[in-house]
Amino acid sequence: MARKPMLRDERLKIIYDEKRWRLLNQLRAEAIELMDALNSMHIFSIVHGSIARGDVTEKSDIDIFIPDVIPSFLVETALERAGISISERILVQATPTYSIKAYIGIDERRSVSFPLSKLRKTEREFYKFGGEATLEMLRRGVRVPGVDKRLMLIEPTEDGHIESSILGREGEVAKLLGISIETVLDRVRTLTRRDKIGRTGLFIERRLASNETFELVLKELAERNPAVRRRLRTV
Repeated sequence: MARKPMLRDERLKIIYDEKRWRLLNQLRAEAIELMDALNSMHIFSIVHGSIARGDVTEKSDIDIFIPDVIPSFLVETALERAGISISERILVQATPTYSIKAYIGIDERRSVSFPLSKLRKTEREFYKFGGEATLEMLRRGVRVPGVDKRLMLIEPTEDGHIESSILGREGEVAKLLGISIETVLDRVRTLTRRDKIGRTGLFIERRLASNETFELVLKELAERNPAVRRRLRTV
């Protein structure tokens, strides 16, 4: 079950135990394996969410994101050369105005995704909002601030993190994370709405057959769907 946004005035200090540090190191090692595979073909990627911030749990996913529009065969080839098996490939679009993305599932916990159409500023900043780290940052053990699904700002410390609600502090948080206030307000609206009405379905979710490519499926969808064509023409 997704964690709900929380209202909390105080700053809560969380101390990590040895088990949590081990889990963080394990998940980061797995993220590095995927990012190394992409890097071998000069593909820049980030890991975002709790693995970048450090506040991992047993339910944390390893979400690797490539922020650039690149040919899908390069991504798939990089993974295959590293001996990383692909379990599923899905073309997704959250809403008619959002970028169309390729999702490559490795297993239940690991995935690689990338845009098939150019990201808008707020879409790119979504990853910075939650916290993002590069391959080099993971190798150096760097953790970054970011906001979780409860709308709690996670600020790493030497022995854990400090968490505090971002509600009423949106401008301060935008400045801290180096993103626009519009992105913060958009994420607040989205997550508080999700808390009230639940998660809604994707506008497009198309699983690919083994003989299909993301680009071919996108072309076919664009030919049939005016909303897809409009999104491909605009940024």
